[in-house]
Formats: sequence, C-alpha cells, structure tokens
Amino acid sequence: MKTYPFTIQDKKLVEEAKMIIKEHYEDDKHHIGAALRTKSGEVISAVHLEAYIGRISVCAEVIAIGSALSQGKKELHTIVAVRHPYSGEENRELSIVSPCGMCRELIYDYAPDCYVILEANQEIIKTKISELLPLKYVRG
Repeated sequence: MKTYPFTIQDKKLVEEAKMIIKEHYEDDKHHIGAALRTKSGEVISAVHLEAYIGRISVCAEVIAIGSALSQGKKELHTIVAVRHPYSGEENRELSIVSPCGMCRELIYDYAPDCYVILEANQEIIKTKISELLPLKYVRG
C-alpha cells in the first residue's frame, strides 16, 4: 500500500477527532469520532450514531461527510476516525480506526482522491482511499 507523509495538519485532524469523541462519548450511543479536512483547510467533525439494532447505526465518517456537503464544502482532502473504548474496557486508549467498507465506498464516491489516516502494524499512516478500495465498482 502506498503511503504519504503525515503532516502537522494531519496530526491536528487526529486530535480533532479525539476531541469530538471525548466530548460526546456515551456508552451504546457514540464511541467513534471522525474529522475531515477540506482542500481549503476547513475541519468538520462528527460522532457516530449507534442504534440498538446495529444495521441502522450511522458511521461518524458519513455524518462528517454529510455535514461538509450540506455546508457546500465538496472538496474533501483527508479524513480520520477515532474509537473511544467502552466504559467496561480495561484499555482506555483512544485509537485510530480504519473506515468500514460502506464508509470506504462513500468516501470514494464523494472524494476519490481523498486521503485516509489509519493505523497499520502499530503505525499511523496516510494513504489514498483508492488504496483501501482498489477495485471500486464502476457503473457502465
């Protein structure tokens, strides 16, 4: 997988994702925070919405992208998601998580050149969404 330099702006984006989930964490409601940076440098963050019936939960990345688009910010540059441990977990560290398959599809649909920050082999890396979804389904 091709990786790209991790910048100061990327570090700030990770901190924003951590901050939003620290502020809004609730057991069985919100345990993932996401932050995205637009190409103009604006940052939008969100938490995921967990539902009792898991299939209707909404990922933080989706909410962040929807918020950006609703504000007319269509040029997405970089996105990251952070997981807050549940209250019963011994390890209290927040961790960067990779986007799920549906989020990968959505990120690619709206920003095919978007960078994604994730953790791989205990290292924080930045790659393009196309690296995480190399054989994207294309109509036609």
